[in-house]
Amino acid sequence: MTDVTSLYKERLEEDIISKLAEIKGIGLSDAMDAYYRSRLAKQIDNGAFGIQYLSADYLVDDLITNEPELFSTGPT
Repeated sequence: MTDVTSLYKERLEEDIISKLAEIKGIGLSDAMDAYYRSRLAKQIDNGAFGIQYLSADYLVDDLITNEPELFSTGPT
């Protein structure tokens, strides 16, 4: 992976985590935890389907829609 690609991916992940925290009203550490446990993070890391070139806004919406279990608080 080139330095530019690595920097781009790093910036994308930062944007996703920040937007995720804002939209879901959670702390950055919780957003980071959810993101790195997601299938989306694995797809971006692997460069699957060129997904890493989509916008952070789109990817956050996709993550919230397709992996809602990451944000459930579980039984109380």
